[in-house]
Amino acid sequence: MKIIVYIFIISIFISTFSNAQDKISLYGLTQGTTYTVGYYDIKNRYFKSEIDTILFHFNATFSSYNSTSTVSTINNNFDVKTDSLFNICFNKSMQISKETDGAFDITVAPLVNAWGFGKEQKAQVNQNTIDSLLQFVGYQNIFLYNNKIIKKDNRIKLDFNAIAQGYTVDIISDFFLKMGINNYVIEIGGEVLAHGSKPNGDKWIVGIEKPIENKTSEVNELKLLLSVKNKAVSTSGNYRKFYIENGVKYSHTINPKTGYPAKNNILSATLVANDCASADAYATACMVMGLEKSIEFLKKHSELEAYLIYSLPNGEISTYSTIGFQKLILEEKK
Repeated sequence: MKIIVYIFIISIFISTFSNAQDKISLYGLTQGTTYTVGYYDIKNRYFKSEIDTILFHFNATFSSYNSTSTVSTINNNFDVKTDSLFNICFNKSMQISKETDGAFDITVAPLVNAWGFGKEQKAQVNQNTIDSLLQFVGYQNIFLYNNKIIKKDNRIKLDFNAIAQGYTVDIISDFFLKMGINNYVIEIGGEVLAHGSKPNGDKWIVGIEKPIENKTSEVNELKLLLSVKNKAVSTSGNYRKFYIENGVKYSHTINPKTGYPAKNNILSATLVANDCASADAYATACMVMGLEKSIEFLKKHSELEAYLIYSLPNGEISTYSTIGFQKLILEEKK
């Protein structure tokens, strides 16, 4: 599956499993990136094939690069009946779109493609192009009825990239819980959910990278070490996927309201939530909203914790974090 969500900001310390009895570590490729799963199971069960089956089903539902997927079928206006996997993600997307006043919006696909961050060739973008596409963007223009997506205009297309990897993590987490496994960590493309603890009772350790523009290195220098239990962590930033054209930097996070790549002083947004889909989507929303609106939003949503890295007018770097997030920090580097 080639859902490309360029959030390589969180690195998980799999070494914490190295001396554990009954530890099992799984690795693989999915959604245009990698996944790493570590868990403790007293029955010593090996779930690689089951997880790959989950990922295959997810691909068949949400990948815009799979021409026969549910999303591709909907985007091409063919008749398709949606299943519970799709419906849950769609409804959560609608909820987050409403809460963020459209800063997060899965109908952003026409703009993503036009700017060259989707599966289609980059268009020659000007204000007329943007104006023509904005009429097809807006979560209010789609709804789910009897397992079918109803569009107000057939040119509306869906893009779940800003929530898909986080939602995949949640699906695997649900699988583990059903199997009676309570101590595990799941990471897909930098989206992390840590549940339970290590055998000695210690929480999981998650590293957050510094937002340094680097399109070639897989791992940047770490900014934070977090101690996490029963929480999901997602970081969104505009320094991993971007291009420069005529001296102007264009990042992959598109503002659904303006139609242009989001441009503000936030360099990265790390969100902690109870589920990874929420952490993933809200991190993107913060990148769109900017610093002031994000802080205002976070004050109204005590269920979320956040760490925002932003630039000051003089070029220096500063940070904002919620009180709850500060309690998770083991180490913070300059």
